[in-house]
Amino acid sequence: MRIDIDTGVCIGAGQCALTAPDVFTQDDDGYSALLPGRADDGGPLVREAARACPVRAISVTDG
Repeated sequence: MRIDIDTGVCIGAGQCALTAPDVFTQDDDGYSALLPGRADDGGPLVREAARACPVRAISVTDG
């Protein structure tokens, strides 16, 4: 699973970190970031976090 965060689009709503806290966090400026080494954890919560993003800054692809 590949997770991409478009940092130019992210507004720091934090829905990703609330939905999948084992994979996402917020950086010092409040924007979405992946926790180190957690991108492979994937699962349905990661896809739900991408859907929950109000500006669609997160994309999840298989592979």
